[in-house]
Amino acid sequence: MSCGVALAISLMLSDPNVAMAAAQPPAAAEAPVSVAGEPLFRDIVMRASALRGIVGQWSANLESTPDWYMTPQVLDRFAVETTDLAALDMQGHVILRERGTDGDLKCILRGIAEDIPLKVEAVRAAATPTQRRSALEDLAYLLNDNVEVITAPPQPPV
Repeated sequence: MSCGVALAISLMLSDPNVAMAAAQPPAAAEAPVSVAGEPLFRDIVMRASALRGIVGQWSANLESTPDWYMTPQVLDRFAVETTDLAALDMQGHVILRERGTDGDLKCILRGIAEDIPLKVEAVRAAATPTQRRSALEDLAYLLNDNVEVITAPPQPPV
């Protein structure tokens, strides 16, 4: 045995961190990879966060002034923004489906894309402060889910 190999073995055996690292199982080659850093998914997170902030402000307005309601023009503009977000969610679904990766996220994005217009329509149709509060709360939860499912660490398939 050469002196270099003997020295390497003795150093490896004397450093507990080296021994602990060597004892760890190798990383799975098929471990899920987060998509949160990809441009499309970053855009979805940014838009959903901004829209969630608007809904939060509307809820605060409603809390302080029970008869408050946004104008139809404001709600129409908001509907356009949420329709754009839903289209991005569906695009994310299609991308993940084509990659054959991340089944849960793929399905959740499709569900969110389908639910966003329904939740916005519920806000539009809300006739009383109680209905508005409930509709805004549901929309806020959906937008929050949109952020959290993308930024959560990916999980291996079950």
